[in-house]
Amino acid sequence: MNRVYNFSAGPATLPVEVLEQAAQEMVNYKGTGMSVMEMSHRSKAYEEIINNAEKTLREIMEIPDNYKVLFLQGGASLQFAMIPMNLMTKHKKALMLNTGAWSKKAISEAKKFGEVVVKASSEDKTFNYIPDVESLDLSEDADYVYITNNNTIYGTRFTTLPDTKGKPLVGDMSSNILSEKIDVSQYGIIFAGAQKNIGPAGVTVVIIREDLIGHADASVPTMLDYKTHVDNDSMFNTPPTYSIYIAGLVFEWIKKLGGVSAMEKINNEKANILYNYLDESKLFSGTAEKKDRSLMNIPFILPTEELNAQFIKEAAAKGFVTLKGHRSVGGMRASIYNAMPVEGVQKLVDFMKEFEAKNS
Repeated sequence: MNRVYNFSAGPATLPVEVLEQAAQEMVNYKGTGMSVMEMSHRSKAYEEIINNAEKTLREIMEIPDNYKVLFLQGGASLQFAMIPMNLMTKHKKALMLNTGAWSKKAISEAKKFGEVVVKASSEDKTFNYIPDVESLDLSEDADYVYITNNNTIYGTRFTTLPDTKGKPLVGDMSSNILSEKIDVSQYGIIFAGAQKNIGPAGVTVVIIREDLIGHADASVPTMLDYKTHVDNDSMFNTPPTYSIYIAGLVFEWIKKLGGVSAMEKINNEKANILYNYLDESKLFSGTAEKKDRSLMNIPFILPTEELNAQFIKEAAAKGFVTLKGHRSVGGMRASIYNAMPVEGVQKLVDFMKEFEAKNS
């Protein structure tokens, strides 16, 4: 069968070019006589894979030399615990912004290790907006400030960063890393689960400033201390080798496109195609406030639950799959991550227009 247009929030669609290269190298990677899945992570061939992955990521994100790049396991969810374990060392306090389900989970986990002050929240409107960060007072003593840069379920994103008054800013970029240019030096830690813009599930990228490493209490388990992984170049234990290999191919794919700046231009084009239609439609409507709209996740609804269900069913029959929205928002959600082609978004909008014409 032909490939569908997969609008899943994650695991998400991957570049066909990357999948085809991986298929060609599946049985015999570059003359080694084995698959990447079979080779030792201590081998010269794999050392080259992981080193090149880091090198390319550093290049396309312009990561400063005083930051370490780690390829870890446990998903972004494990970072909810690792961050306070490693950073809540002086004031035993974190300032956190609550903008959705994932920040709520991070807040809940951080409370196990110290005091959490929620400085702003958009829960009053089902997280359909980002609180005004420019008016926030973040002057009180704390070990770090925490945000979820892009909110997958609700389709919102931070377009302005809070003034942390010199405290390290921690950013969960699981659903928007590599989608638009960012200044890494504005953050103390950036982390991202792979299964949206980086590669298959199984690896989590952590970018951490060097001065934040090595402060974990002696009681912190060895595997949960960032220093362990920094000292061992992400290979203290067997890393998720194949996931890192695919991530490296994705980084190369972005580089060939022209880097993150070129990717951002494409992502803006895709998002505008869908948002422009939602703004003019008399049947479909977006749920996120316009000023805070995500480039990656676009929730939208129809007037009735019956129409929502009908649309999802008819869309799947046409090859537009995994469009059902999260239960807390309802309706539909189109996740248009980096690997979703412009053509896929345009064809979805063409189908939406047909659906509106038939059901108005």
